[in-house]
Amino acid sequence: MSEEKIWRKRSGITWEEPLIFEKSVAGQSGFWVGPDPAVEVEKLIPAKLVRKQWAELPEVGEAEVVRHFSRLSTWNYSVDHGFYPLGSCTMKYNPKLNEFTSGLEGFTELHPEAPESYAQGMLELWSRLEQALAEICGMDAVTIQPCAGAHGELCGMLLCRAYFDDRKEKRTKVLLPDTAHGTNPASAALAGFEVVEVQTENGLLTPEAIKPHLSSELAGLMLTNPNTLGRFEKHIEEISKLVHSCGGLVYMDGANLNALMGIARPGDMGVDVMQMNLHKTFSTPHGGGGPGSGPVAVKKVLEPFLPVPRVKKEGDRLVLDCDRPKSIGRLTAWFGNALIWVRGFTYMLRMGKDGLKLASELAVLNANYIRAKLKDHYHIPYPDACMHEAVFSDHGFPGEVTTMEIAKRLIDYGFHPPTIYFPLVVHGALMIEPTETEGKARMDEFIAALLKIRDEAEANPELVKSAPHHTPVARLDEVSAARHPVLRYNPKETKGQ
Repeated sequence: MSEEKIWRKRSGITWEEPLIFEKSVAGQSGFWVGPDPAVEVEKLIPAKLVRKQWAELPEVGEAEVVRHFSRLSTWNYSVDHGFYPLGSCTMKYNPKLNEFTSGLEGFTELHPEAPESYAQGMLELWSRLEQALAEICGMDAVTIQPCAGAHGELCGMLLCRAYFDDRKEKRTKVLLPDTAHGTNPASAALAGFEVVEVQTENGLLTPEAIKPHLSSELAGLMLTNPNTLGRFEKHIEEISKLVHSCGGLVYMDGANLNALMGIARPGDMGVDVMQMNLHKTFSTPHGGGGPGSGPVAVKKVLEPFLPVPRVKKEGDRLVLDCDRPKSIGRLTAWFGNALIWVRGFTYMLRMGKDGLKLASELAVLNANYIRAKLKDHYHIPYPDACMHEAVFSDHGFPGEVTTMEIAKRLIDYGFHPPTIYFPLVVHGALMIEPTETEGKARMDEFIAALLKIRDEAEANPELVKSAPHHTPVARLDEVSAARHPVLRYNPKETKGQ
């Protein structure tokens, strides 16, 4: 077997198209900057930025580079291609109207250092978006500067830190239920707090679990509602009163706000601060590492500490206010991912109050539809109805087929796998969030695929365990890929492997 074929087999590659490295021809180039490219590059780029050695990249022409990346793009999966049921991630369809408005010249050509008199339209959108989010969440003020959900979490916890510092209170502990999002403990720790895990009961946080931790050291509680099991924290009002009784603050992770819009407001539940995900709930692009947006909403007691600048009215004009001595400061180099704001605000205007409520109702209905159709075939860890996402497990699945193998086989049926092995409190979890943008026909196709996979697991488990079978790249050894990534192609290094 040739060295190239050994490398191809090791990588799980099954298609016959030559690799871009295999098309490389020494000396071939897709660009030209002058009669002597090496000399010209030295002139154009400062010496300290020039590589000491040339990168080991394939040497191909421009046409092959374009074809290479165009071909790879056809293998990508997105919400425009099909159902994207990632649990706790709300991967809803992104309306193209959002793209049109965010592409308007008045927004795209606006420089962040433009005088305020030139930016009145963006400042008005900024202000109105914050007001709308505050109303949706039942809070008093909002900052839309954080650039992602986790960024918003950190912002929220820094606000709590600033609040206690201003009051000269030394509070060190933050409670987190065992169903928390993984970024919650990281955000609390980065803000200087000690994380204390609290056990849930049947997937819900109870007042009894909170009571032993009430003390003058308690800074607050971080919880997600609905939580990562797709369940509504029905004790939240009582829990909030307990935390407030000892001077603590209640932080709510609003990543799952898509189940609550127009139905229930976190501020009315006793929540003091929360982040929400504009790139989830409000239909803006999501994935690929950004750009995201994680606005933070607060009650009045935390408003003085919000990051600068703040938009305020002066006469008949809007201005940026940086004179806020208690502010935690800036969160970004400029103001945040402004064109994501435009997309989210467009969605709100298009949907209106009733439309946002309907979106949440349909999201919950869709999740429960999938749950009802699969409950007799896939194990459900909690018997009652879910909110926006349904959680299953591989407990008792035939043929000793695992969650990972179910997910891989779904790819053969044209579906992106749901979130798997999370939350950790459910063994072999499959967490499915259909969102409101999926119709019954598509969900029926998805359900039929999962039922077919169960039949396959009973009749021929190896078929499922070796999936996927109909993709450009076959089953990958993901553990080895994570521990020993192939950073470059070198046939000599793969010899004999």
